[in-house]
Amino acid sequence: MNNAPSTQRSISSSSDVRVLRRPSRRILVTGGAGFLGSHLCERLLAEGHQVLCLDSFATGHTRNISHLLRNPAFTLVRHDVVEPFAAEVDEIYNLACPASPPDYQADPVHTTKTNVLGALNLLELAKQRNIKIFQASTSEVYGDPHVHPQPESYWGNVNPIGPRSCYDEGKRCAETLFFDYHRRYGVEIKVVRIFNTYGPRMRPEDGRVVSNFIVQALKGDDITIYGDGSQTRSFCFVDDLIDGFVRLMNAPKSVTGPVNLGNPGEFTIGELARQVIDLTGSRSKIVNLALPIDDPRQRRPDIAIAARDLDWQPKVPLAEGLKETIRYFDRLLTLECQDLAETA
Repeated sequence: MNNAPSTQRSISSSSDVRVLRRPSRRILVTGGAGFLGSHLCERLLAEGHQVLCLDSFATGHTRNISHLLRNPAFTLVRHDVVEPFAAEVDEIYNLACPASPPDYQADPVHTTKTNVLGALNLLELAKQRNIKIFQASTSEVYGDPHVHPQPESYWGNVNPIGPRSCYDEGKRCAETLFFDYHRRYGVEIKVVRIFNTYGPRMRPEDGRVVSNFIVQALKGDDITIYGDGSQTRSFCFVDDLIDGFVRLMNAPKSVTGPVNLGNPGEFTIGELARQVIDLTGSRSKIVNLALPIDDPRQRRPDIAIAARDLDWQPKVPLAEGLKETIRYFDRLLTLECQDLAETA
């Protein structure tokens, strides 16, 4: 596809960010062509930094960063973090890893390598250059939680040998490495645990619930709910999350994390499906399928630490974020149909 959907945004938290601007720095963003990574690259460039975007393009896509390629402060490198990487940079954001179950389960061994070897390679780079490094961890470290909502002090309930373990345990091991490098070598670390995030640039086929429901509704297909739809999730709009990333990275050295970032508003999957149908005006019907193995029954972040240490809380309501995400997917699907018509 040559044409990318418009990057114009009607929702943005950048205008009311209350962090101090820092001198221009050269910042490495791994996984920078992915959903979250591309938004982070965009934000850092807007703040006047140079960005080195590293991506293997296993799940990242050039359409996410095509509008940045003309910016002389942006550099794109194809590279897999499983292999060592050297660069003269001032900060590192590590976002490299497939984040949706179909993607990380497609090659579970490589997913574990990405989490563990990738963390080791980037921590070594941070140690050598004496720079701070950010790790994008996940709420999946809590597994199917017995504590609700989940505070950072909760150690989780994770199956270490299940089909999701490559991701869950891989991220847990990456956190271990980050804190060991911090204690052993004095590396300055920032660790965030990301709860369900949605917004423009999600992949239509990534298998996550928001993108699944929106694409199905726009196509008029059945909305597929795994389980009875009573399981709950909390959904954070991407702009809010990226604001939290930057605030954590700019926080004092003593604020290492882990810090939960997510929207504490809690919705059942059934409620999400009905809201997507209403907002799209779709005639799609809801069908229920078997619940996947180890799928959490509930998930909601305790964000007290983020509120206290980062002065952060999400601002975008679910309905407003869904409208923006629906507009993105509507444009994307339209372009895909046009491309198919032109090649037919």
